Amino acid sequence: MEFKNNELLRQFEAKCGENVVIIEYSIQERKLFLTKLHEGGCEDEQLICDFIRLILDKAEEKKLRIVPVNPKIVTFFKKNPSYKELLATGIKI
Repeated sequence: MEFKNNELLRQFEAKCGENVVIIEYSIQERKLFLTKLHEGGCEDEQLICDFIRLILDKAEEKKLRIVPVNPKIVTFFKKNPSYKELLATGIKI
């Protein structure tokens, strides 16, 4: 799966059939705040999880720390403890 980083709108975008899944973000002081998740009518939970994994892998390459704000993204971290090492200092999930 591929995703697009729309820097102008500060969002990551991925196709889900004819729909688009969007995760809005903000970057401050080497921290990536994942603020909103718009599923856009996509009901494929596995695709959404894969989309989040791709974003986290890219953030790890750029040595960014993650601050999940959206409840669904927080739930992703709870279900995937291997990604907890990417969380910003002081964030416990």
